[in-house]
Amino acid sequence: MPSPGEEWPDWPEMTPETGELDPENIKIKKEIGALYGEAALRKSWLAVCDKLKSLSNEIATKRTSAIPELAYDDIFKLGDEEKQRLRDVGCFVIRGLVPEETANDWFEDLNTYVQENKGAIGGWPAETPFILRLYWSRTQMEARTHPRAMALHRALNEMWHDDDDAGKTFAEPLAYADAARIRPPGVPFRGLGPHIDAGSLARWADPDYRKVYEKVWTGNPGEYDPYDLTNRKRANPAHFPGSAHSHVLRLWQGWTALTPAGPHEGSLMLYPDVKTSIAYVLLRPFFKPPANKDDILDAEKWSFDTEDPWFPGVWRDTSQELSPDAFPHLRLKESLVHIPKMNPGDTVWWHCDMCHAVEIEHRGDGISSVAYVAATPTTEINLAYVKRQLEAFLSGTPPEDFAGGCNESALKGYPGNNTILNGDIGRKAVGFTA
Repeated sequence: MPSPGEEWPDWPEMTPETGELDPENIKIKKEIGALYGEAALRKSWLAVCDKLKSLSNEIATKRTSAIPELAYDDIFKLGDEEKQRLRDVGCFVIRGLVPEETANDWFEDLNTYVQENKGAIGGWPAETPFILRLYWSRTQMEARTHPRAMALHRALNEMWHDDDDAGKTFAEPLAYADAARIRPPGVPFRGLGPHIDAGSLARWADPDYRKVYEKVWTGNPGEYDPYDLTNRKRANPAHFPGSAHSHVLRLWQGWTALTPAGPHEGSLMLYPDVKTSIAYVLLRPFFKPPANKDDILDAEKWSFDTEDPWFPGVWRDTSQELSPDAFPHLRLKESLVHIPKMNPGDTVWWHCDMCHAVEIEHRGDGISSVAYVAATPTTEINLAYVKRQLEAFLSGTPPEDFAGGCNESALKGYPGNNTILNGDIGRKAVGFTA
């Protein structure tokens, strides 16, 4: 929640009546229940809910200060303990990726490009297109392949590990094409309430994805490692087709600020924990709340249930959504917090399993603009996608994950393909063969 005394935004509440009650969901629940057993799932449920008591208290007390902030150069000097702190929180702000002047130039170039092509560039949502269906502008390509950005992406990827790749060759970053946002003040935006990307029902239904969370299913959530790529590199977030599901694994989602933006200015909100919160989201569908609402936070009084088809906040074709009543132990109203004020050239990062949201209201005075740029590792699945994405880049057409955009090669001022920075390293990240 923004701060004590403020009203919770009017994001929709998740209920069985509005949920996706596909009979296949029961089969998925029963399969997991049979494979791991009620005792193990209940053991994890009780441990996770107990951990959330202290965790949510800590977040509610610290609020925005729970999100670490670092200068760009410092990320490369961190010791093991400092890196582990970042892993534990699962999100952070890195200041000064590029100088403000560079970010200002990027915004001016992007904004001019958009203004000169009004009507040709679509966006989401349709009625107030803040998130632009634009992928190959000079600003976006330079933000993805800037030498300082790619060095940072590598460092962030190296915070993960893979038992099959001790040398961490996976850390070599790829350039995943995503959108940009130009959001004016004064217009509400309800499109991105609390949610977790990288698939929804796939986490339970895809055997490879399910295996990522083996420790959670077996009653040992404290041993779960959110930074283990060994099984995750094979998981399929797009197991169920849907426009919200990326075919690419982004270890860290993020964006680069092109303009200033602070709390209440159409910015980002995060739940600054990943290990316990994702375990809770995974276990929640297996437990039914007590009839007495006064007992709702007493995990002992929740009953194990694999006959109910409801997976709270899950629709096959959308990201995992969350709401306070459906996930009460998360205490979202107190623990979903604003990120700090961002300046042009700053970046914010969050683990791919982290709950996040975009503020409904932008009460500031100026435009809030960002370029979505993630830290994307080199995996077999990712590399195959980037090779296909290269074809879209060369033709100026939308990438596979974002069908529905325009043919950018027909836009006024289209920059063409000469927009990659960082020499051969940048070209390789975009998909060219070295």
